[in-house]
Amino acid sequence: MNITLLGCGRWGSFIGWYLDKIGHNVTIWGLTDAPQFIELRDTRKNNMLTFRDSIHITDDLTQAVTDADILIISISAQALRSFLPSLQAYDLTQKKIVLCMKGIEVKTGKRLTEIVEEFVPAETQIAVWVGPGHPQDFSKGIPNCMVLDSRYEDLRYFLIKQFSSELIRFYVGNDLIGTEIGAAAKNTIGIAAGMLDGLNLSSLKGALMSRGTREIARLIKAMGGNELSAYGLCHLGDYEATLFSQHSHNRRFGEMLVKGEKFGLLAEGVDTTKALVYLGEKYCVDLPICKTVNQVISGEITAERGLSDLFLRSIKTEF
Repeated sequence: MNITLLGCGRWGSFIGWYLDKIGHNVTIWGLTDAPQFIELRDTRKNNMLTFRDSIHITDDLTQAVTDADILIISISAQALRSFLPSLQAYDLTQKKIVLCMKGIEVKTGKRLTEIVEEFVPAETQIAVWVGPGHPQDFSKGIPNCMVLDSRYEDLRYFLIKQFSSELIRFYVGNDLIGTEIGAAAKNTIGIAAGMLDGLNLSSLKGALMSRGTREIARLIKAMGGNELSAYGLCHLGDYEATLFSQHSHNRRFGEMLVKGEKFGLLAEGVDTTKALVYLGEKYCVDLPICKTVNQVISGEITAERGLSDLFLRSIKTEF
């Protein structure tokens, strides 16, 4: 397949490297003046990977889109809406779009596929690629399992056939709402885990994982999804990579926040947390962990107070 990666951050560049490795014709597109794109174009490597000559690297969006059978978008979730108008100039009717990104639009609470649907023809099929793993581990040959989901059943199976290998085993998702919300929300739980690490309360991560999954399951159900999705690879299955790994941006953000240090990289969970609080209010779902994380990030309460109140709440039944 001719596949174009729109975005050359750590995930976009890894996916380009991976799909080239398993035999596809890959183009990686990036913004002309973006430091990550300049490094990739000039050196054909980044701090994780070296890219074979078979991968085409370009800042020509017309060429990147026109030549592709599949477009994979991997950019900041909050930048998606502003990026999509640039694709409207092209005929996307026969294109397949895969979102390899996790988040919820902070201003509207919309899932990422809902945003894309506003800008593309009704015939354009959209899927999401989520689940556990870090490019740093995959690039060393450490395998993992991930999920592909879509409203289109034939697209799910088509993409799994095209993308599977010994390095990544894909499961078929069948709950797009649950898959997207679960994948985004795990970043909020990751921030909470980092806060626990920063306060030397890592032993509470077991309680965080148990209660966090249940909290997000309630939200998924209220939004019309299958609450069991929260217990799958999109959410609970991604906890090891998000709540424990040193590679997790969100865990690291939470840890540095409570230590009074600044985290200079993208932590998608910050905006996702705001969006989750909005969705909790909209659907009348109690989200105590999400609300606490949001209050700590905004400076309304200290992490010590917030986490103490969260885990030493008044007596209640577990389920």
